[in-house]
Amino acid sequence: MTTKKHQMILMMGGQGVGKGTFSRMLMAQHPYKYIETGAILRSMPADSDVVKTISAGNFVSDELLFDIMKHEIPDNMDVILDGFPRKISQAQWLVDNYTDKFDIYALYLSVSTEVLIQRINKRIDEGSKRADDASPEIIRKRLDNYFKITMPAINWLRECPHVHFSEIDARGDVNDNFADIMNALQK
Repeated sequence: MTTKKHQMILMMGGQGVGKGTFSRMLMAQHPYKYIETGAILRSMPADSDVVKTISAGNFVSDELLFDIMKHEIPDNMDVILDGFPRKISQAQWLVDNYTDKFDIYALYLSVSTEVLIQRINKRIDEGSKRADDASPEIIRKRLDNYFKITMPAINWLRECPHVHFSEIDARGDVNDNFADIMNALQK
């Protein structure tokens, strides 16, 4: 007899694509544990190397993130990961360490670079105090890192036989996009 695995949802996509919004919508439907890696890192002391690293638009070490994730990911409930994995090495680590406990769903929320920039600027206009939204140079660096480092991880997950991968066109209406997400999770 096989035991039903818990569900792990990887919210993937560029900054401002709506990962947090869709995660909140999913949590309103089901009791997921929500792990927002960026919020965890930003909550560290302002003078820490971690906050300095992310405030400059850079990634923290895999080792630090693996340690955080080992403590954050529960064995006994469904989970949404927002902001992890961001690199191929992190995606491989996640699959290697969690496919025995979880059915992993990678949801790639896809929009153009122009839409990402518009959404980040909207977040700033609405009062975002995030250090990683502080300047156009940092935003550009974050987007460059996303395309150079995170897109290869997304493409690796797309091909991974242990991951249920879905690409969601996140340009349109939030409710239509959410319906697409729910359909992807039914597969």
